[in-house]
Amino acid sequence: MSSETSASVTPSPGERELVAPAARAKLVQWLQRGVALLAVMGLVVSGLLWQKLSSIQEQLARQSADSGAMATQASVVSKHAQELAMETAAKLAVTEAKLSEVSLQRTQLEELMQSLSRSRDENLVVDIESAVRLAQQQAQLTGSAEPLLAALKSAEVRIGRAAQPRLTPLQRAIARDVARIKATVLADTPTLLVKLDELILLADEVPIANAVLAARANEPLRRKPEETVANWWVRLGLLVRDELRGLVRVSRIEDPDAALLSPEQSFFLRENLKLKLLNARLGLLSRQIDSARSDLATAATMLARYFDTGSRKTLTLVALLQQVQGQLRTLELPRVDDTLAALTTAASGR
Repeated sequence: MSSETSASVTPSPGERELVAPAARAKLVQWLQRGVALLAVMGLVVSGLLWQKLSSIQEQLARQSADSGAMATQASVVSKHAQELAMETAAKLAVTEAKLSEVSLQRTQLEELMQSLSRSRDENLVVDIESAVRLAQQQAQLTGSAEPLLAALKSAEVRIGRAAQPRLTPLQRAIARDVARIKATVLADTPTLLVKLDELILLADEVPIANAVLAARANEPLRRKPEETVANWWVRLGLLVRDELRGLVRVSRIEDPDAALLSPEQSFFLRENLKLKLLNARLGLLSRQIDSARSDLATAATMLARYFDTGSRKTLTLVALLQQVQGQLRTLELPRVDDTLAALTTAASGR
């Protein structure tokens, strides 16, 4: 059975020859169809590609046109921006020039204001210094601190109105000097002059240490009509006793030069004492306090050396002279050294 099957399947040579051309024709046909199909597909794809390329070209053309327009617009904008930048640069240069000019003018104005302020402060300091020195001279001439106080207070008010920080040390120095002047107790010059006049008057009455007592007027020895004989004898005895006592006088003289003074020398000594007191008075009037002190010290030495220190008038003169010497110590006006030093510092600009 197997042999029959194999015989029926296996073609014969003649059949093989007939089958081969048909298969080849069929194969060629299929190949032609495939090629046609491929060609159609190629044409379709080519058409699609051409259409796509056309759209791409159109898009590229539009984009190129848009880019050209944008480039043209950008060029115009760039040119306008460049012109604007150039104009802005020119304006900026002009503004910088004006700014530098304004800055220079401001600097010059500040320098001018500082110069004016410095000049005003310097003039203020010079005026205050002149006023203080003039007031100091007036105070020394008059012996009163009122001119000096008035000048210092006026200077303090002017400095307060100026409101300059660099003048603050000067204001503090003025305040210290004003407080010191107010705290100082000054003697009264007219009272001292009156006391010196009293000393000059008392100088004519004080006795010299070796002065001879003035002789008393003797009563007449003749008996008075209303006087009894007994009373006359008693009066006569008293007169004789007084005469005997006046013959010898015992006194103590410490300085031998005072004991050897002659009447003429005593006269010149008294006049010299008066001259010393007058010189002290002139020194007080001319505000030469040291000279007045020296003259009063010399007068005190003369009183203790040549005059009777036990006499009541001499003691009165010595006590009055000591009072005058004590008041002369408080006659000197306080100095304003702090204010003058601060004025010097302010004038030097430190």
